[in-house]
Amino acid sequence: MSRAAAHPKADRLSEAEMDRRAEVCRKLLVTAGQLAMEGYARQGAVQPVAMKGPQDFLTETDGKVEEHIRATLADAFPQDGFLGEEGGGIGSARMWVVDPIDGTANFMRGIPHFCISIAFVEDGRSEIGGIANPAIGETYFARRGQGATRNGAPIHVSPTQAFDRAFVEFGWSPRIPNREYLDKVSLVWALGANVRRSGSGALGLAYVADGRSDAYAELHINSWDCLAGLLLVEEAGGRVNRFLDGDGMAKGNPVLAAAPGVAATLSQVIGVPLDDGWIVSSEKTGRNIDEDI
Repeated sequence: MSRAAAHPKADRLSEAEMDRRAEVCRKLLVTAGQLAMEGYARQGAVQPVAMKGPQDFLTETDGKVEEHIRATLADAFPQDGFLGEEGGGIGSARMWVVDPIDGTANFMRGIPHFCISIAFVEDGRSEIGGIANPAIGETYFARRGQGATRNGAPIHVSPTQAFDRAFVEFGWSPRIPNREYLDKVSLVWALGANVRRSGSGALGLAYVADGRSDAYAELHINSWDCLAGLLLVEEAGGRVNRFLDGDGMAKGNPVLAAAPGVAATLSQVIGVPLDDGWIVSSEKTGRNIDEDI
């Protein structure tokens, strides 16, 4: 059971209350993005950088963006919990899960592939998810049951069926031995897929939702990196694993998100079970899932 689900369940929020949270989240993606871009513009100038671990960077901007998001949410919804990558937090039946800048290594090197990720979780299930890359002006948003969008336009996972046409992004974590990653990547290569890594798990998941990639996998990822992106993939018609099983909220878990045509085989190959509750729906995907590109 996830940390969020360990708390007594609260009465479900009304549609009006969920609407209000969705609106605040949308606005935060804009204001947090503006704050991130102020720091991005100063790269090469004076911006202290710390190391949280091997290839795990922290900039001054990470802290400023998270504090802005935390303070705004605390003012708007003081009863909601908050979990941030930098400042931590305490789980609750209703909580916000935030990565102020995912892809910090890219951010600090002036590479425009980073994002702000915000998810709202109620009773152990993500209900709202937003991911914004302010460097290129793209914002992804999803509300459970209402589909996924990029800059307001509906998005859908890819119809890819053949692995020799598939693009799979594979994330890396120092918490897992390199040998395990190399073994899994070799198996995916053997299927004929192109494997790549771009340095942001949240954007990697958003790109699956948008059909830009066919799958994203990582053998260990934290909740703030993936909850918003997993909801995007679900709402765009893709398949995902049950990330919050066990103590996924607090300790992280493996992650797999994929287009339906490649999901089952990838799940078997890398050993990450998919959510069995998923049902194929061509109406939800908005595409012919039998189409092979």
